[in-house]
Amino acid sequence: MDIKPIEGRQETLCIKVPKVYDWVTRQVDVPLQAFNGDPGLKQLNFHSNSNGSSCLDPCAELAGMGALNVRCIITDSAGNPVDPLVHGSILCTEIPQPNGRQEVEITLPDGEVVTLQKVKVLKKGHFVVQVTNAAGTVVFTSDPQHFAVAEKFFLCAPEGTFLQCEITDFECDAHLICGEDEQGDPVFQQIDVSINMCQNVQMEALVKLEITAGFCQPRQELPFECPPLQFPPQCPEIFPS
Repeated sequence: MDIKPIEGRQETLCIKVPKVYDWVTRQVDVPLQAFNGDPGLKQLNFHSNSNGSSCLDPCAELAGMGALNVRCIITDSAGNPVDPLVHGSILCTEIPQPNGRQEVEITLPDGEVVTLQKVKVLKKGHFVVQVTNAAGTVVFTSDPQHFAVAEKFFLCAPEGTFLQCEITDFECDAHLICGEDEQGDPVFQQIDVSINMCQNVQMEALVKLEITAGFCQPRQELPFECPPLQFPPQCPEIFPS
C-alpha cells in the first residue's frame, strides 16, 4: 500500500476548543482570620511535632527559649501541605443563583452601554499555623483551619458558558502575640492570619471551529553524545619533577 506523507498538506478541519468569552484578573483579600484568647487557642489546638501532645500554648511552652516565629501553610482538609498554585488546591467555583445569572447594564468609559452577567465566585481552602523556635525548627503545628471568600464579577457570561478560575499568586501570613498572666508568665493572646491571592477568572464555552491547517509532525530527535572525559590541568613545572 502506497502511503503518502502528510507533511505540508493542508485541509479543512473541524475542531472542538474552549472559547474565552471574558477574562479578568483581580486580587482578593480573605477576611482576617483572628484567633483570640483561650477560645482561639482551643480552636487552633496546637500539637507538638516531637511527642504529639495537643492543646498547647506556644507562648508558655517556649518561654525563655528565644524569639518565636509563626508561619501559615496551605494544606488540604487533613492538614497535608499543598501548593496553592496547583489547580484544585484551593477550590474556586461558581455559586449558583436561584434564577440564573442576573443581567446588568454597564456603562463603559466611552459611554457605550453593554449588558453583562453577574457571576458569584467562591474560593475556599485550608491552612495550618506552624510555630518555630529560635533555631527555625517547627515545634508546634495547629489543626487545619478553614477559610472562604465570596466575590461577584460582572462578566460576559451568557447561558452555556462556564467558569474557569486559576490562582496565579498566593500569600499567607501569620502574626503571634504573646501576653502575660497575673503572675507575669507568658501566655497566648492572639494569632492573626491574613491571606491574599491573585486570580484569573475566565468565562468559557466549548465551540466547534472550522479551520484550514496542516498536520503536525514530530521533530527530528537531536543526537546525544557523551562529552569527552576532562582531566584537571596539571602543574608540570613542579610535579612530577
